[in-house]
Amino acid sequence: MRGPAGGEGYQLVQLTNGTHSLHSLAYGETFHPVIGPVAEAEALYVNQLRLRERLGDHVGEFVIWDVGLGAAANALTVLRAAREFPCPIRLVSFDNTIEPIKFALQNARELGYFGEYEKHAEAILNQHAVQFTDGAHEVNWQFHLGDFPTLLTQAVERRSPNRHVGVQASACSPDKLKLELQPRPVEPVLGAPPHAILFDAFSPAKNPAMWTLPLFTNLFQLLDPQRPCAMPTYSRSTIMRVTLLLAGFYVGVGHATGEKEETTIAANTLELLSEPLDHRWLNRARRSHSAEPMVESIYRIAPLTPESWEELQTHLQFR
Repeated sequence: MRGPAGGEGYQLVQLTNGTHSLHSLAYGETFHPVIGPVAEAEALYVNQLRLRERLGDHVGEFVIWDVGLGAAANALTVLRAAREFPCPIRLVSFDNTIEPIKFALQNARELGYFGEYEKHAEAILNQHAVQFTDGAHEVNWQFHLGDFPTLLTQAVERRSPNRHVGVQASACSPDKLKLELQPRPVEPVLGAPPHAILFDAFSPAKNPAMWTLPLFTNLFQLLDPQRPCAMPTYSRSTIMRVTLLLAGFYVGVGHATGEKEETTIAANTLELLSEPLDHRWLNRARRSHSAEPMVESIYRIAPLTPESWEELQTHLQFR
């Protein structure tokens, strides 16, 4: 999620291609560097999620979780891509601060991506919810301001109060297989489970709390196994991919974006992955010095433990 800095904690920067973006002084990182906010959101999320294809075939409401609202570039790019399709969109954004979108709205002309959505973004900033007609469909956009790991923990506890949060069965155990077949109820606070997730947190080194195994385990547990869901993210690191696998996801190689030759896409079904990680990747992960998932909000690197290696080998993706 975007960081704790106040309104003075952001700068408007011009990228080498001439587009503008935000730079966080607190984290020392630029939002959507190199190719810019819209181009990155198109490449990483719209195209990689096959969003237009999925929306064209979809009946009923399509739910998107936007993890890391930030300056709203991802959310607005997805809304523009979806507007020609008739199915209603429920967009649920998360962040632990409103400062980036507030700063972005103050610089909307230079950023250039707000356009006809500017008043809706202002409603998200001020009321944290807005409903409107957009092209061929209705949009219900909600914003949850708060700590995302805590929100997930609370949601899992509401669903299964006696379950130990952040811990799940082995990826191919009978308990896990039984869990896969159970449809998820609608979560009373977060709403219906998503069909797609835009995951855009600051890097693990700067924001480790957003990249832990307990977080992704809880996120996976809130998905509906009967509702295919995909989640791209910009990281291609071994530790990130191992974390997603041990959380229960299937994981594949993601499309290139401006600065990265590869990204990562995770899903709760193999059918949404065009290039799943294979046994060659698995063997590289075993040799990596940075592959063991973080279980606490402290950044560190370590090779796989014997227990993690054993669990990876039994994951359904590699059987």
